Amino acid sequence: MDNVELKDSIQLLNTAIIKFKEKKIDATFEDRLKTICNKPAIKALSVAIDSLSESEKISRDQSAIQIIECIKELESVWTDYVMAEGMSNVKSFLKLKKTH
Repeated sequence: MDNVELKDSIQLLNTAIIKFKEKKIDATFEDRLKTICNKPAIKALSVAIDSLSESEKISRDQSAIQIIECIKELESVWTDYVMAEGMSNVKSFLKLKKTH
């Protein structure tokens, strides 16, 4: 496979990923948002915002941002971990396949 074919294949895969994600987008986001906003977890987050705001002497806006940043960072760490584990498993599988 030459470089041009590889680049074409990569472009096709990227396009396929985007199309796949487009299919997964739920157009009922307003209903989903309303449902989520009525969950007890949202009320608990509101309490957490107030608590962090008071304990750190920061605005509620700053408190909410810090909480979201922390949650997103946790999600990112776990996404990276799962990806690394998956890549490690694929590499191990490929090494086993090569030897057989």
